[in-house]
Amino acid sequence: MHDASLMPLLTALVAAVAIAAAAYAIMYPYISADRVKDKRVASVSETRTRKITAVSAAEVAANRKKQVADSLKDMENRKKTREKVSLRLRIERAGLDIEPRTYWIASAVCAVVSAALAKAFIPASAGGLAPLLLIVALFVGGFGVPRFALSKLTGRRQKKFAAELANAIDVIVRGIKSGLPLNECLAMIAKESPEPVASEFREVVEEQRVGMPLSEALDRLTRRIPLAEVKFLAIVVAIQQQSGGNLAEALSNLSSVLRDRFKMAAKVKALSAEAKASAMILGALPPGVMLMVQVSSPEYIAPLLTTRTGNIFIAVGLVWMGIGIMVMRKMINFKF
Repeated sequence: MHDASLMPLLTALVAAVAIAAAAYAIMYPYISADRVKDKRVASVSETRTRKITAVSAAEVAANRKKQVADSLKDMENRKKTREKVSLRLRIERAGLDIEPRTYWIASAVCAVVSAALAKAFIPASAGGLAPLLLIVALFVGGFGVPRFALSKLTGRRQKKFAAELANAIDVIVRGIKSGLPLNECLAMIAKESPEPVASEFREVVEEQRVGMPLSEALDRLTRRIPLAEVKFLAIVVAIQQQSGGNLAEALSNLSSVLRDRFKMAAKVKALSAEAKASAMILGALPPGVMLMVQVSSPEYIAPLLTTRTGNIFIAVGLVWMGIGIMVMRKMINFKF
């Protein structure tokens, strides 16, 4: 009877102990020192992992910057060693398929023709000034006119190349995105692009076929076409070959930059057209007036050609005209 009355109490006590044990088992990981230790260890490990990852990323970025700097320095050193431009290279830049000997023959013929024209137009009243004018005509015809013509041909060819280079880079970008190798893209440009882009990239492809590295072939291209746009292309390809990266994205950005530069050049040309026309008129006015006076009234201008004082005035006038032309050229020659 007494035992029966204690059974509910024992049952409640056992149930309370069981519930307390279960609660302690559940809460033990959260209140024990091991849990705090595990949290600290995990925090330290995570922080260390983050530090290692950050250091690795910084090392990768530093190595990439170092490779880019080394590439630029190497290209600059090669440019300094090849600074001297030979006559054959100037002829290649002009797009002429002739030998230097042919150029010198043409220069001699031009000098003789210039001297003959000067002798025909120099008046008899020039006196002692006539031999000096003949020497000047020989010098201008033999050295000035051929170099001027070569420079004009080179500038015209480089402008055509720069105008089509962005389209050629777009062809490379589309070819790379479609899965073609870079060599095939260059061969496609050599076949389908207009001149002079096709002939220059054809030279690059031929140099690669004989075993020349692409970076060196593009470096030779920068010597034949010394434009900033071509140097940008060579630098981008050289850096991509050494340090890797998305070549299509880099060339796409380069194409956008080249188009913006071309638009800026066209805008500058339009804004400076009036100033250039004024400079040309001012530069041509004094010799033009002198020629008209010589034709209409030769006796009026004869003292300038026959007397020593007149010759001094002509020399001083030529010096001042040269200074004025250089100043006007500096004022209208915009760098961008």
